[in-house]
Amino acid sequence: MIALKLTQIGNSVGVLLPKEALAKLGAEKGDTLYLTDGAFGDMRISAYDPRVAEEIALGEEFMDDYRDAFRVLAK
Repeated sequence: MIALKLTQIGNSVGVLLPKEALAKLGAEKGDTLYLTDGAFGDMRISAYDPRVAEEIALGEEFMDDYRDAFRVLAK
């Protein structure tokens, strides 16, 4: 586990990430990180991955194409 420190940055609060955490995320200064909800109420930080974004877009397109079928199956 890596402890993160919250610090005041102007009118906001920021998180300081140690080099070890950045290396594990594959991120560096200036990159965008994403905070997402986990399966059990936890939160996850991850770096942007264009492959994942493409997979999500394909999944959303698939769900749009078969919206009626999903509604029938949900009953």
